[in-house]
Amino acid sequence: MSALFSPLQLRGVVFRNRVFVSPMCQYSAPDAVPADWHVVHYGARAVGGAGLVLLEATAVAPEGRITPYELGLWDDAQIAPLARLAALIRSAGCAAGIQLGHAGRKASCARPWEGGEPLPRGNGGWEAVAPSPVPFAPGHPAPRALAKDELPGIAEAFAAAARRAARAGFDVVEIHAAHGYLLHQFLSPLSNLRGDEYGGMPAARMRFPLEVTERVRAAWPDDRPLFVRISATDWIPGGWDLEQSIVFARELKARGVDFVDTSSGGLAWDARIPLGPGYQVPFAAALRREAGVPTGAVGLITEARQAEEIVASGAADAVLIGRAALDDPHWALHAARVLGADAPWPAQYLRAKR
Repeated sequence: MSALFSPLQLRGVVFRNRVFVSPMCQYSAPDAVPADWHVVHYGARAVGGAGLVLLEATAVAPEGRITPYELGLWDDAQIAPLARLAALIRSAGCAAGIQLGHAGRKASCARPWEGGEPLPRGNGGWEAVAPSPVPFAPGHPAPRALAKDELPGIAEAFAAAARRAARAGFDVVEIHAAHGYLLHQFLSPLSNLRGDEYGGMPAARMRFPLEVTERVRAAWPDDRPLFVRISATDWIPGGWDLEQSIVFARELKARGVDFVDTSSGGLAWDARIPLGPGYQVPFAAALRREAGVPTGAVGLITEARQAEEIVASGAADAVLIGRAALDDPHWALHAARVLGADAPWPAQYLRAKR
């Protein structure tokens, strides 16, 4: 019996296995709605046997986009195109999820394959906002510091996007509080230099992300699980770290979060990250053990037996497959073959099953 291919239930959603496709930006939505590319991309991974396919970071406001090619969910007109994707994923027997985010100071950039540099205002770009006027990297413009009275509007934008995601038929919403985007910027003392009740001590830096979580949980149906992706460490001395992440995970659990998707980094351009197979798994294990919340492990998980060991050992409740799923849309089906587990091959592909 494979642990990786055993079902997992969170609230009213049963995932057919514990192979989740990680949210990965495609930067291919010039009108902020899915294009043919998204239909092919997400459809292929849903029929590839995963238990959950999570859509890429989807902006809750126009100014929260990383690039001008980001998916968005700030308007009711965006519901129907996303509902098509949710229905397509679910038709393959796979749960459908969507990640909601705001890029903060990392907004208004060119696509990675176009250089990834900040776009000037008047040349396709817009003003970026952040907890404090601290640029992401040398040569980047300083973002505008958010006034305290702007924060409730952003929290409501997350909640409104969650309500739209429910109407679109998604099974899971994930709040993006990782990788140096707005909510992570509030968490880290490297980017949050505020002198009000939203900056300073760790509890104050957690305040706004927790307020967003409360608003989203209230807006999201009770029978559907809520995920939060966090960066467990900035990989910079004096930055956000695992100890603070454990406290944060406890607070998330107390507010109705069902699963912490555990990544790292993204806040500091000069962080030295010791990359290696499963290098972030210990973070997921620590949060699961110390905060008592289900976790997902992500980061250079590429082999079937590696993923099996992560789940079977109790280090995490699921694995999130990123680059390996880009390379192989049927990663889950192939992993099941290696492990001798049963997996849901599409009827149209049964001739290839062996």
